[in-house]
Amino acid sequence: MPEDLPVPPGSGWPEDPATPATPVAADAAQVRTLAAEAARAGDLHELTARQSVCRACPRLVEWREQVAAVKRASSRTQRYWGRPVPGWGDDDARVLILGLAPAAHGGNRTGRIFTGDRSGDVLFASLHRCGLAALPTSTAAGDGQRLIGARMVAAVRCAPPVNKPAVTERDTCAPWLAAEFALVAHSVRVIVCLGGFAWQAAWPMLRSVGFAMPRPRPKFGHGSEVTLAAPAGMGSQVLLLGCYHPSQQNTFTGRVTPAMLDDVFARASRAAA
Repeated sequence: MPEDLPVPPGSGWPEDPATPATPVAADAAQVRTLAAEAARAGDLHELTARQSVCRACPRLVEWREQVAAVKRASSRTQRYWGRPVPGWGDDDARVLILGLAPAAHGGNRTGRIFTGDRSGDVLFASLHRCGLAALPTSTAAGDGQRLIGARMVAAVRCAPPVNKPAVTERDTCAPWLAAEFALVAHSVRVIVCLGGFAWQAAWPMLRSVGFAMPRPRPKFGHGSEVTLAAPAGMGSQVLLLGCYHPSQQNTFTGRVTPAMLDDVFARASRAAA
């Protein structure tokens, strides 16, 4: 094979947080252990490094690496990342943007969530208009894009077949999300959930750091809002916002429009301020 797949950690890929010495989780138990260690140490960079080399879900590992090797016609000359995509953005973010998973030819290719695909084109244009991103486009890791007072994470860190992770894969990946939230929760005031899958993943994430769960559980919808009292040491409250996922299907059919995204992110920006 003419190139190493996936990209070896520490080999020079822009924004790669890992090194050859970064420990690799091979199963769910190791995910829990490695995520908890990084969280206890308060080391967000080490946590994202460990996320980026995880191999705990065999189906996802096989799929992401197969896609990276086969590629698609429009990207056949490009090298693919082919690894889990870690969270990125402001370490003291006031807005946390939670998505489903990387796209097979988006984040799985570029190494950054919502980067290099049409969903990201629509999303970052809105974030830029609302003051949460430095540039209106996000094409590749190392392109100069920067989130402003925001951080972007995914419920599942590997690209799943047909964009549908299994429940066990979601649960295996959940400690990475919980640990990342634990390290940024001190500053987060708003969580924007892109789609129903992210909305469901947010509740165990919140519970893991001590948020009380409302009963009944609020339903997902575009523009849904839930205000949650924050545990001690995390501010007074956190606003949970629902937003339709900016998938190609949703944007092409008009289920979600640029104006609808702007409404949500402008609301998030105001609430975070």
